Amino acid sequence: MTSLPIFATSSSGARPPEMESADVLRPSDRMAWLRQIGRLPGLATLATLIGTVLLWEAMVHLFTIPSYLLPAPSTILAAFPAIGAERWMQHIWSTLRVALLGFGLSIVVAIPLAVVMMRSPFLSRTLYPLLVVVQSTPVVAIAPIIIVALGAGDAPRIVITTLITFFPLVVSTATGLAATPPELIELSRSLRAPAFREMTQIRLPFAVPYIFSALKISITLAVIGAVVAEFCASNAGVGYFIQFSTSLFKLPQAWAGLFVLAAMSLILFQAVVLAQRLLFPWSLPKQR
Repeated sequence: MTSLPIFATSSSGARPPEMESADVLRPSDRMAWLRQIGRLPGLATLATLIGTVLLWEAMVHLFTIPSYLLPAPSTILAAFPAIGAERWMQHIWSTLRVALLGFGLSIVVAIPLAVVMMRSPFLSRTLYPLLVVVQSTPVVAIAPIIIVALGAGDAPRIVITTLITFFPLVVSTATGLAATPPELIELSRSLRAPAFREMTQIRLPFAVPYIFSALKISITLAVIGAVVAEFCASNAGVGYFIQFSTSLFKLPQAWAGLFVLAAMSLILFQAVVLAQRLLFPWSLPKQR
């Protein structure tokens, strides 16, 4: 008869280490595994988003909230095909066109203005308070005046978008230009480099991280500016669609438009991030 192996047990009855199952994770191992999962790109954000949507759906059905107050995510999702792809593309393109044109105009205005302000302390002291006044003025209050002055069409909406987006660009670009290490400036001047080369080859490259930080903010503000302009005077655009839907108490459609705006802002933000990664990879912060 074959004898069975006898394993020693401690006086407390605990199993020896060799009896522990290999597939059971210790608490420290479980925490390390969770940390590794958390490092996966976008996984934590996706899990949070899914959890929020599921909780939203459950709360609406649990408390029987009517759709004209707070529609469930499933109701909002059903509103997308009801609008039709052609109408969606018309509204999205109208908002996207104004946002990109206003964003581009703000770049054309803000970066040269920041260079001029950095080169001239007098102009900096003169223009900076005016820029603060313009930025602190509610755009919703000044938008009707701009629309009356410029008339119908894209022009007033582009100007409104530019007014919202250009201030962060001016401030961040001027800060980056002024933050250039003085050793580099002294070296360039000791080599008798012209002021133009000092600006283009030393100051502007050093300011690139500052500029892209502002671009990430401004591109999302551009969408906000386009929507604000559509609220004031427009017959197309996602902002107009939201306003029109709420006036008819079609809340699922309005929420669908809101989700479209959120997706548009996210895509444009990631486009700026990708542009920095492709064009100026050396300006990215080092990953720990």
